[in-house]
Amino acid sequence: MSRPHTPLRPLWLCRGCAAPWPCPIARLTLLREYVDDRVALLVYLGGMLHDAAGELHLLHPQDGPTPGQLYARFLGWAVGSRRDPFPSSSS
Repeated sequence: MSRPHTPLRPLWLCRGCAAPWPCPIARLTLLREYVDDRVALLVYLGGMLHDAAGELHLLHPQDGPTPGQLYARFLGWAVGSRRDPFPSSSS
């Protein structure tokens, strides 16, 4: 049985695949779950970003992810085009 693609806190890695959460599968799952309410998805992800920022800062006070990196990871993909939840990193 496969593990769900949920965050392993306070590391913020995916329990299912060990990628930084939200991993690609978690993103697709969230998009499907919130297909009719993008605002609720963004509120949920904003709360997760808030929690992750605090927990990751405690784990890595000097060299943790920057605010911009956290935004891209938690919210950037969800506020982009509705057709492309995984915008290319080369903009």
